[in-house]
Amino acid sequence: MSAQSAKTATTAPGPPDGPVDPAGPDRPAGPAVVELVIGGMTCASCAARVEKKLNRMDGVEATVNYATEKAKVTYEGADVSVRDLIATVEATGYTAEEPAPPAAGASASGASGAREEQGEEGEADDGLTSLRQRLITAVVLAVPVIAMAMIPALQFESWQWLSLTLAAPVVVYAAWPFHRAAWTNAKHGAATMDTLISVGTSAAFLWSLWALFFGTAGEPGMTHPFELTIARSDGAGNIYLEAAAGVTAFILAGRYFEARSKRKAGAALRALMELGAKEVTLLREGVEVRVPVGELRVGDRFVVRPGEKIATDGTVIEGSSAVDMSMLTGESVPVETGTGDTVTGGTLNAGGRLVIEATRIGADTQLARMTRLVEDAQNGKAAAQRLADRISAVFVPLVITLALATLGYWLGNDAGPTAAFTAAVAVLIIACPCALGLATPTALMAGTGRGAQLGILIKGPETLETTRRTDTIVLDKTGTITTGRMTHHTTHTTPTTTPAQALRLAGALENASEHPIAQAITTAATQPLPTPEDFTNIPGLGVQGTVEGHTVLVGRPRLLTDAGIALPPELTTALAHATERGHTAIAVAWDGQARAVIEVTDAVKDTSAEAIRRLRTLGLTPILLTGDNQTVARTVAAEVGIDEVYAEAMPEDKVTIIKRLQAEGRSVAMVGDGVNDAAALAQADLGLAMGTGTDAAIEAGDLTLVRGDLNAAADAIRLSRRTLSTIHTNLFWAFAYNVAALPLAAAGLLNPMIAGAAMAFSSVFVVGNSLRLRGFKAL
Repeated sequence: MSAQSAKTATTAPGPPDGPVDPAGPDRPAGPAVVELVIGGMTCASCAARVEKKLNRMDGVEATVNYATEKAKVTYEGADVSVRDLIATVEATGYTAEEPAPPAAGASASGASGAREEQGEEGEADDGLTSLRQRLITAVVLAVPVIAMAMIPALQFESWQWLSLTLAAPVVVYAAWPFHRAAWTNAKHGAATMDTLISVGTSAAFLWSLWALFFGTAGEPGMTHPFELTIARSDGAGNIYLEAAAGVTAFILAGRYFEARSKRKAGAALRALMELGAKEVTLLREGVEVRVPVGELRVGDRFVVRPGEKIATDGTVIEGSSAVDMSMLTGESVPVETGTGDTVTGGTLNAGGRLVIEATRIGADTQLARMTRLVEDAQNGKAAAQRLADRISAVFVPLVITLALATLGYWLGNDAGPTAAFTAAVAVLIIACPCALGLATPTALMAGTGRGAQLGILIKGPETLETTRRTDTIVLDKTGTITTGRMTHHTTHTTPTTTPAQALRLAGALENASEHPIAQAITTAATQPLPTPEDFTNIPGLGVQGTVEGHTVLVGRPRLLTDAGIALPPELTTALAHATERGHTAIAVAWDGQARAVIEVTDAVKDTSAEAIRRLRTLGLTPILLTGDNQTVARTVAAEVGIDEVYAEAMPEDKVTIIKRLQAEGRSVAMVGDGVNDAAALAQADLGLAMGTGTDAAIEAGDLTLVRGDLNAAADAIRLSRRTLSTIHTNLFWAFAYNVAALPLAAAGLLNPMIAGAAMAFSSVFVVGNSLRLRGFKAL
């Protein structure tokens, strides 16, 4: 695909504000689209199950995202309606409802405020508060239970009854989400991590109850001696309360931190919608009236002063100014705008006063369309199903089958019901994943902690799984490969002028301007600068004034041409070379003669070329994707060693290009820092946001590079891959210890200390293996 085709690429129009029910009389000719809010999902496999059920319906294509708890459904056919979709989800064991539509005529920012208020009101009901309460309860009560079971010196008389008192709320209250999810899974013939946790903790707790009330475990003076002997027992004196309480506490901790990360999934949308103006100055019968932006209507005229955001998309009726369009293009040079030009809501007026006529409002604006792009990309990004759930889907039925086989074997060999049930329950108990609960959280904490020290923020385990598959990395230019700000490159002068003199006079005139080019010239000039005796801004061309007795002109070459001043050959050549390199050239003249051409540019970061080389060594193919023009893009790409370039790409073009690369079978990472990159970051398989960029980009990314250095991208991918490898190792050994002990349990040879030692050793191994990540070094 050529860069030019990237420029002209288009995206399909967004879905209607509300779903259209095909059962109704106004059903459109094409397929309808609806977004459903799904409730009750506890893991990625839940999302996969809902998606599978929906996709089995005729004429339905659905994508369910566990992170955002939403399903995007495209459906057609007279026999399918939104009610049918909701009924299918509910029959699967979950809840579904349509999101409330935004108020008519509301702007993106207005909708943002409404949604934010709803979010704050619903904060207590989003499950995080309840999960935090259950976690605190589990930790406070489980610690003494584990300590008493594992340290014989703490086993005072009747200690087992105190353990029961402390463990009961943990197993019943704190672990209730696991039991509920296991029951839902069982009703639909599925087994997940929740099933394994529920079965294991319930078996341990119920057997302990039997041993305490009907066996010998409840007798005063009962202890768990610290001996690692393998001997057959009838189980009447064995309790496993520490296993039930400990596993619950460990896994709740992992779920809590995962839920906190998942809760931020909608932050990218909120950050985008917050970019809109909150109020606007309307012109009503020649009088300026300040009103909320939601009152704007198509055809209204409004005033935008310097430094204000443009409230909505429109056409300039009066005035001229430089408008900061970086939200759309990502480029740091403002666009000169005058009467008849179109402007976009959310962009910043950096120059003069503008009067604009609104042409689009609310959901029709460019900002709202960008928000919809991000939302669609988030919904379309398939949630990575946890490896633990995939293993559990096989491991749980296997363990239950083995437990039943053990029970049948011992009953058939006249071992007696007590011994047979002891062996069967021991199989369930030893399968309870104590180390499995630590495998992912400890590696994540160690990996993310080390990442934070290196300026890398990792959002969650799904991010780590993606880094392993990534083979292509798409890079934004401005603020990612380059510094993102205009800087002085060089000054070309006539033989009678020095660069310092040209910069001094030009800087004196530009000193009062907020324009990035003006600031670059001012910064390069020797300080302190003289004060101009008079100053005139020439819209779209530059400035002129008197400095230290000289009549000075600074701006585009046309400014000098209009004043009847010709560029000498040496400056004409310099101007041509600057244009070829994609640099911005500013002409300077005083006392009726052209004296200098000042080149300013968005300079490439010193570390970018080395970072590109490191990314290649990781097996990634770099691609440059930018809203800047072809000349600048190819100049920067050549400087840092990138062969494939897509230029002049608007936000929707960037999403289209990412999708096209994915359709080619590539796993795509995207690095960006601007609002215009947010949708592409969300669409990419792996989004890396520069921490020096906008909130919208940071929230849309999966990894945040706090340092703002592209080298951090290579370190982030290396650390993520190392962390994922550690999680896989942890998961293997967590199950390996359990599997190795299963034959002992089935043979009826497992005593409490063997079970405790196996669990403790596997947990210590997992923690130790995870802590090795703290030694990760950035290259």
